[in-house]
Amino acid sequence: MKDFTARITGSGLLIALISAMTFGVSGSFAKALLDVGWSPGAAVGVRLGGAAVALIVPIVMSLRGRWSLLRRGWPGIVAYGLVPIAACQLFYFNAVQHLSVGVALLLEYLAPVMIVGWLWLRTRTAPRPLTALGAIVAIGGLVLVLDLLGGSVHLSPAGVMWGLLAAVCLAAFFLMSAHSEDALPPLVLVGGGLVVGSVAIFAAGWAGIYPMKFTASPVVLAGAEVSPLVPVLGLVLVCAIASYLTGLLAVRRLGSQLASFVALTEVLFAVLAAWLMLGELPGMIQLAGGTLIVSGVVLVRYDELRRIRKFTSRTADVNDGSEARAAATQR
Repeated sequence: MKDFTARITGSGLLIALISAMTFGVSGSFAKALLDVGWSPGAAVGVRLGGAAVALIVPIVMSLRGRWSLLRRGWPGIVAYGLVPIAACQLFYFNAVQHLSVGVALLLEYLAPVMIVGWLWLRTRTAPRPLTALGAIVAIGGLVLVLDLLGGSVHLSPAGVMWGLLAAVCLAAFFLMSAHSEDALPPLVLVGGGLVVGSVAIFAAGWAGIYPMKFTASPVVLAGAEVSPLVPVLGLVLVCAIASYLTGLLAVRRLGSQLASFVALTEVLFAVLAAWLMLGELPGMIQLAGGTLIVSGVVLVRYDELRRIRKFTSRTADVNDGSEARAAATQR
C-alpha cells in the first residue's frame, strides 16, 4: 500500500511539473504574437479554439458506445469550460487592463491560499503548520520572482477585483479537477471544457469586451523570424491540450491542495521560457524567489506525505487489530 501510494504521488508530481511547464511557456508564445499586433483575446481564442477542434475526433472516439456519460456529465463540462477555462482568462485579461502584469499574476496565484482557506472553512480543521508555512513561503517567492518590490506598483480597485476573481476561477480549476469519482474520462472533460471555453471567449470578444485582432506578420522566437503558425501551434498543442490534460491528471493524483502549490512553479518555467525564447534574462531576485517557491512546494508536499503515512499506518493498525480479534474469537 505504501509503495503504491508513493508511486502515485511520484507520478503525480512529475505530471504536475509537466503541466506547470506547458502552462508557463504560454506567455512567451502569446507575447510573440502580441508583439506583431495580435490582441490578447485573439491569442486566447486561438489557443482554446484550436485545441477544441484538435480534440473533437479523439473525444468522439473515446465516447463511442458511451454517450450516456456525456448526457449525464454535460453540466460539469459546461461549468468546467465557463469557470476554470474561459472566465479565469477573461478575468485575468481584465485585471491586466488595470494593473501591471506582475500584480495581476500574483493576485491570480493567490488561488492556493484560497484553497487552504476553503478547505479550512469546509472541514472546520485548521491547516497544519507546515502547510501554512509553505503557503507563506511560496507567496513570498512569487513576490520576488515577479519583482514587485523592485519598481512602482499601481493598484486599482477594479483591477484588484478582477485579479481576485481570476484567483477564484483558478482555485475552482483545482477543486473541480479533484473529483476523481467523476465518471467522465479526463479527455472528455478537458476537451468539452475547451469547446465551451473557446465559444465563451469568442462570444465575449465579439460582444466588445476586448478586441479580437489577428495578423499574418512573422514573429520572432529564440532570435529567429518564424511564421505565426509556430507560436499558434505551440499555444494549441503545448499550452492548451497538453497543459489542461496533465493538469487534470495531476490534481486527480495529488489532490487540489498539493497540485495547486506545485502549479506555482509555472512562474519559474515562464521566466525560463522568456529567457530562452525572448531573450529576457532573469535576475538574481527572480532566482531567489524561485528557490522560495520550490521550498514552499516541498514543505506542502512533505506535510501531505506525512499525513498520508500517518493515515496508512493508522489504517493498518486498525486492520491488524480487527484480524487479531477475529482470530481470538475463532479460538
